[in-house]
Amino acid sequence: MARVPGVPTRSRSAAGAARVQSPGGAVAAGVVTAVVGFTSAFAVVLDGLRAVGASPAQAASGLLAVTVAMGAATVLLAVRTRMPVTVAWSTPGAALLAGTGAAAGGWAHAVGGFMLCGALLAAVGLLRPLGDLVRRIPVPVAHAMLAGVLLPLCLEPVSAVVASPALVGPVLLVWLVLLRLAPRWATPAAVALAVGLALTSPAARALDGAALVPTLTWTTPALGWASVVSVALPLFVVTMASQNVPGVAVLAGFGYHPPLRPVMLTTGIGTVLAAPFGGHTINLAAISAALAAGPEAGPDTARRWHAAVTAGVTYALLGVASTAVAAVALAAPAGLIAAAAGLALVATFGASLGGAFAGEPDRVPAAVTLLVTVSGTAPFGVSPAFWGLVAGVVAAGVVTRRRSR
Repeated sequence: MARVPGVPTRSRSAAGAARVQSPGGAVAAGVVTAVVGFTSAFAVVLDGLRAVGASPAQAASGLLAVTVAMGAATVLLAVRTRMPVTVAWSTPGAALLAGTGAAAGGWAHAVGGFMLCGALLAAVGLLRPLGDLVRRIPVPVAHAMLAGVLLPLCLEPVSAVVASPALVGPVLLVWLVLLRLAPRWATPAAVALAVGLALTSPAARALDGAALVPTLTWTTPALGWASVVSVALPLFVVTMASQNVPGVAVLAGFGYHPPLRPVMLTTGIGTVLAAPFGGHTINLAAISAALAAGPEAGPDTARRWHAAVTAGVTYALLGVASTAVAAVALAAPAGLIAAAAGLALVATFGASLGGAFAGEPDRVPAAVTLLVTVSGTAPFGVSPAFWGLVAGVVAAGVVTRRRSR
């Protein structure tokens, strides 16, 4: 059998195991990948879209569009590369949007920022210098910017449990218990419980059937300089640094080396197509990528791409149900879904802090980035995340020049 470039060659023992292996392992791994990926972060996506100006209907449309887009992109890349390449929405990007606030010019300008971000992602697949430019941003600075964006969101469970202990307390308890017993399911279970509690609210019970039907809402994109630097550029940098680069590393850890060009073109074009319907960004999966690429998907490494295909199909099915999920979540009592979203980001926040302050020479630039980002200052209507990134790059340049003397 001819060897597929980039796919690890299976051993004789693996080949023998494959002859008796049931395909159920890959199917189960794919379903788990999609369910965990969706339930762990859909609340973050809704929060981010609402923050930059989406109406409830537009946010529900965005969730539907981005879910279907990542499902289709996953199937396409897995079949083309014969590798377990999975695509996800940008959870850090959604968190960035939640901290950005309403885009200058309104929702249409936010959508224009999403579309420009997709074009930049596709350009990375065509223009190597653009990818090299992103890689020149100091990694600790990128981590610190993300940590600064996530901090206010991760504080939501703290304030929410104080304000509504009877409502938020059980969600926090379930998360803590499963964090000990079944870490993979801690966040999905907490979010599922939050949605279940939301169903008990009068606003959720008053929803009519039309609000639960999957509906795409078109928004004609618009662009202004503020939305470019507040939405498109930070979203692009965060997606590259926190999703695509780690996603490549996760796949490499399991012996897979997918060609970058088709991956970036597919996710970039997918983002452009989903943007007018409210989808913010799709990219290589990072954390959930290990579920489809690892041993859970079967011992035969050359056949684990079937798990990715299953994940993509499951994402598409979840997309159909996402409108109903979004309607219930948006009708939930104040603070409930935001608290669940904050819990979903705690692990990412911890990893970002660790990456930002791991090396002593990088701590000052990382601290500068974090402080500027958390400050909330937005000169000229440009988001704090952008200024934090600029301040961190400048500080890193000063520190590096000082060390070189």
